[in-house]
Amino acid sequence: MDFFELIEARYSVRVYKPDPVEGHKLNRILEAARLAPTAANRQPFQILTIGTAGREEALGRIYGRDWFFAAPLVICVCGIEADAWIRSHDDKCYIDVDAAIVMDHIVLAATAQGLGTCWIAAFDPDAARDLLQLPTGVEPIIFTPLGYPDDEPSTKRRKSLSELVRYDQW
Repeated sequence: MDFFELIEARYSVRVYKPDPVEGHKLNRILEAARLAPTAANRQPFQILTIGTAGREEALGRIYGRDWFFAAPLVICVCGIEADAWIRSHDDKCYIDVDAAIVMDHIVLAATAQGLGTCWIAAFDPDAARDLLQLPTGVEPIIFTPLGYPDDEPSTKRRKSLSELVRYDQW
């Protein structure tokens, strides 16, 4: 599958098979995350892989949809605030951008191996901090279930390029 086929194949999976994710596939996904570009190459993140079996109630406190913990794994990308690059002109911290790039690498690497994911940002951060026992200065930024899809993708709805792209100026 070439890159353009890959990005067309990716979709938000909300129905998962209980089949385990093979270790070699998980390692390839984590390696793709490690190789993700980050601001000033600081890599201000940690990735937590969480087995879902027997943890459904706790994971449900983080995000209350049953399909979130129906996959065999949940992945969380956390940002380490002290390690993040900050733009000097306006003090903009790039931790969220870095985490998003890392998660995008995870999502695309999973898709390339026949696995499904779904970006989850509407989670309870306090429940996540509690369950994952995150230390001060570590922020849960984005989650995804990880497993084999048990559904079919629907038609993607996207704006046209003419609605999204401008040339030379606003």
